[in-house]
Amino acid sequence: MKKIQAIVRHFKLEDVKSAITEAGVQGMTVTEVRGFGRQKGHKETYRGAEYIVDFMPKVKIEIVVPDEFLDKVVDAIINSARTGQVGDGKIFVTNVEKIIRIRTGEIDESAI
Repeated sequence: MKKIQAIVRHFKLEDVKSAITEAGVQGMTVTEVRGFGRQKGHKETYRGAEYIVDFMPKVKIEIVVPDEFLDKVVDAIINSARTGQVGDGKIFVTNVEKIIRIRTGEIDESAI
């Protein structure tokens, strides 16, 4: 099993959700996050004062999938989140050793 963490632009969330649902994902966790990478930040003006916004708002999507779904889901995220501009985001894939559904006690893939 794999855990996919994708950091994407806010306005791409619905596109990504639709794409990964079509790829067979049944659930996900979404968190609003802030960060920076190559996109850095930008300057804004508020009431005549200029300030720098270092951390850009993004959305982090977390999904756990069986190994055989990994490539399909990653491709769906890439194709739906890409704008071609700096700041499109990142995808991180890690191994998941064990999953337990609290309500039923199901373990591993049956708990996804």
